Amino acid sequence: MWFDESTFYQIYPLGYCGAERENDFGEVRHRFSSIEENIPYIREQGFTAVLFNPLFESERHGYDTVDFFQVDRRLGDNADFKRLVQKFHDAGIRVVLDGVFNHVGRRFFAFEEVKRLRESSDKCGWFNINFGGNSPYDDGFWYEGWEGHMELVKLNLSCPAVTDYIRRAVEFWIDEFGIDGLRLDVSYLLPEWFFEYLRRIVRGKRQDFFLMGEVIHCQNFAKNLTPERLDSITNYECYKGLTSAINSDNLFEIEHSLERLFGAQPWCLYTGKNLFNFADNHDVPRAYTAVSDKRKLPALYAILYSMPGIPCVYYGSECGAEGSKGNLDYDLRPAFSSIEREKCPELSSLIRRLNNIRNAEKALAYGSYAKCALNNKYMCFRRELGGERIYCAFNISDGDVTVRVEEAEGTDLLTGEVRNLNDIYLPPFAVKLFKKN
Repeated sequence: MWFDESTFYQIYPLGYCGAERENDFGEVRHRFSSIEENIPYIREQGFTAVLFNPLFESERHGYDTVDFFQVDRRLGDNADFKRLVQKFHDAGIRVVLDGVFNHVGRRFFAFEEVKRLRESSDKCGWFNINFGGNSPYDDGFWYEGWEGHMELVKLNLSCPAVTDYIRRAVEFWIDEFGIDGLRLDVSYLLPEWFFEYLRRIVRGKRQDFFLMGEVIHCQNFAKNLTPERLDSITNYECYKGLTSAINSDNLFEIEHSLERLFGAQPWCLYTGKNLFNFADNHDVPRAYTAVSDKRKLPALYAILYSMPGIPCVYYGSECGAEGSKGNLDYDLRPAFSSIEREKCPELSSLIRRLNNIRNAEKALAYGSYAKCALNNKYMCFRRELGGERIYCAFNISDGDVTVRVEEAEGTDLLTGEVRNLNDIYLPPFAVKLFKKN
């Protein structure tokens, strides 16, 4: 499918566009132009799909949705967004939205009615409510919030009126905007039948519609990667393993996860399936901040792009943008206009080349994974599809390394260098992607 072969660019619209932190529900601000003007840049960088975090009407950060049918007025209106999606499509770039179906904001219309009418409201069943209790907001009743965050009111997905509302919203997004897929927020809390429900909805519109679930672990979720449920899930295990391995000079850590998830043994969890891979996102520290020795960043991104799965880069990270947790995560989502585009030209150039390679090489999208060589500070693995082989070698040390894999000739996809694969020379902090000739 198209998404298996895509390279994603993640955008947090409220941050990217420099929107206000609080929605005053006043006049519409037309800010999508700040994204539209950068479509040529996104295309030049080689990205073929964008993942938008929440952009529908909300109270603050987007995950506290107020209206599933209206774009957040801090960004623009529905016509603005429809035009933006068309511009991306004209540039050959797919568009995936963030579907937040587990919870809503307190100003969501159905919850507002329950606050006003209490037991007499026909919307009581939309939420998990106890009129014998109280909330931190002194509502005069208790309700379930997302993981204790009471500003995020948990929806009762067992209520037919709720699932019908979600159905109408998803069909509207496809019909009105022409979106190509959805990221399902906090999928680890969603019931399995809900994935099948969504699949039936989107299949009625598009056979190739992408459904990807956000999960914070990979264990026991493989059963949901089926044609009737989800196409992919977020790969937090390899995100954590990759950053930790790079920082601790212990590549055994990331190789262990790659083998456990994608190896050839019967017990490997996701062999033949593509998880959604990333080095950072809107919930975790920026990669440039997280990696202590910046000389190792090329290895981090080269591993990200060459390991099994769908690679995604968070906006600005290709430029070396920094950001730590704290400050309610606002430091993780600055306005793109404030990011220094020329800070790390070599990193930007590397990611552009990696995008082009990943877009061109089917073995990196669909090939098998096998370890070839492994040491604390260097590693090499093979991606193979049919008779096509790509050897991916990385050195995170300040010394020279030689890796021996096969008595054959290969071409480095990054540099065009041709050499015998029985003698792959890796200078300090070097990365090589050799395709067997």
